[in-house]
Amino acid sequence: MIKRICGIILLLMLSALLLGEITYSDSLLQAAESGAPEAQYNLGYCYFYGNGVAQDYREAVKWYRLAAEQGYANAQFNLGYSYAHGEGVTQDYREAVKWYRLAAEQGIAEAQYNLGYCYDQGNGVIQNWEEAYFWYLIAAANGSETAKSNRQIIAQLLTSDQIQAIRTRAENWFDDQDAETEKN
Repeated sequence: MIKRICGIILLLMLSALLLGEITYSDSLLQAAESGAPEAQYNLGYCYFYGNGVAQDYREAVKWYRLAAEQGYANAQFNLGYSYAHGEGVTQDYREAVKWYRLAAEQGIAEAQYNLGYCYDQGNGVIQNWEEAYFWYLIAAANGSETAKSNRQIIAQLLTSDQIQAIRTRAENWFDDQDAETEKN
């Protein structure tokens, strides 16, 4: 019975999130405290943006981390963003890269773009234009317009052999993602 109620609450919260209406509530807090990663992410979102509660980046990071550690991709991305921008935590690009990578590997285009940008700029990693191009290519394939333009700029720094090797790697990456999706 409790699982069913939590499921209904989570479904209502997800619907509200998709409509941009997530705000703090006692039921959201209860679901987050019970360990539901979607609720933890949503509660972090409320604290980050001040939706129904006073804006508090540290509290947002606390809830993002709980969801991220359970593999919740959007929370991983937001935690990476928090580290990259020093919101609620001390700015730490290496930690940002760690969380961006986890979210990127789960298909979050914004994380893929940001990971590419980190490699492009050398933020938290050694600057690597091949890696930047790879992640821009992946993000562009997932709809990131900014990644498309950045990919074109980086392409001017690479040889045609390097670009071909990266494209082959990207095709393999997508094949692996498809195979993983089919298993689940």
